[in-house]
Amino acid sequence: MAIPTFQPPVGPSPGTAHKPTVNLWEADFGDGYSQPSPKGINHIKRAVSLSWNALTYDQMQELTGFFESMGGNRPFYFQPFGETSARKWTCKDWTFTTEGGIWIVTAGLVQSFTTAV
Repeated sequence: MAIPTFQPPVGPSPGTAHKPTVNLWEADFGDGYSQPSPKGINHIKRAVSLSWNALTYDQMQELTGFFESMGGNRPFYFQPFGETSARKWTCKDWTFTTEGGIWIVTAGLVQSFTTAV
């Protein structure tokens, strides 16, 4: 099965936040000396926070429907603003709210290194 590409109906609102997580083994020695070492070949995992601040009901349904169809565990391709190429992501954290008939969706994407779909 092919990995789908996330193509939102409109681009995210300004303010995309990028937050990488670095996973290291660290051995502490005397006198403040320490020796860090990467935990595996993919020890830097990227995460982005996205928000769409002015959506119609149908646009909100399309976004949340995509995230629900991925189930939080299936990867998809997406190229956030500021990235040079698409990466694989998962999304298990999203919210949608309304303010006076305008819908707001926020989503947290985490880079996926899985090879299985």
